[in-house]
Amino acid sequence: MFGLFKRDPKKKLQQAYERKLQAAMEASRNGDMRANAALTEEAEAILAEINHLKGQGS
Repeated sequence: MFGLFKRDPKKKLQQAYERKLQAAMEASRNGDMRANAALTEEAEAILAEINHLKGQGS
């Protein structure tokens, strides 16, 4: 019953992932390919964490 009020960590990670991808796209548009690569790498790390949580079934 009290699990109803727990926050979903996957949802928070998904939002962070989407923000990183957006920032990477903006960096690419501005011609900053180093920032684009770094932000994309961070986004992929967040995606790996999301997939890990999905695999646990939490």
